[in-house]
Amino acid sequence: MFNGNQPNIHIIFMSEAIKLAKIAYKNEEVPVGAVVVQNNRIVGKGYNQVEMMGDPTAHAAMIAISAACSTLNQKYLTNCSLYVTLEPCPMCSGAIVWSKLNRVVFGALDQRAGGAGSIFNITSNNNLNHQAEVIHGIMEDDCKDLLKSFFKNKRK
Repeated sequence: MFNGNQPNIHIIFMSEAIKLAKIAYKNEEVPVGAVVVQNNRIVGKGYNQVEMMGDPTAHAAMIAISAACSTLNQKYLTNCSLYVTLEPCPMCSGAIVWSKLNRVVFGALDQRAGGAGSIFNITSNNNLNHQAEVIHGIMEDDCKDLLKSFFKNKRK
């Protein structure tokens, strides 16, 4: 969990990611949302669309990264941060490294498939060509509660 006071900026952008996760929830997708931020401005947004698109790569972080690259008309996001409600999976963590994001801020750990520190540590692996700063635990309970509610309803 994130220690110390949570800077307001992290709360602001994680709140935006949570809003997107709620859209995914309403669409019966796993409720994960993500935003890419540059200079305190959102330049990319995404929420899980795996079921809707029939595409296993349509994760919130992947969509947000693609949107940011399109908005900025560049393949590297070196001056950007990714805010995502759930710890990025290995695929998304690879995209974080390849896009050279400076920072990843996430809410809930993914103890089953996390790629940013819980199971794998792809985002900070010194063997790769880029490492991203990782901050986790921002609005963690809100992010966890959304996921728990979704899976509880799925089991009914």
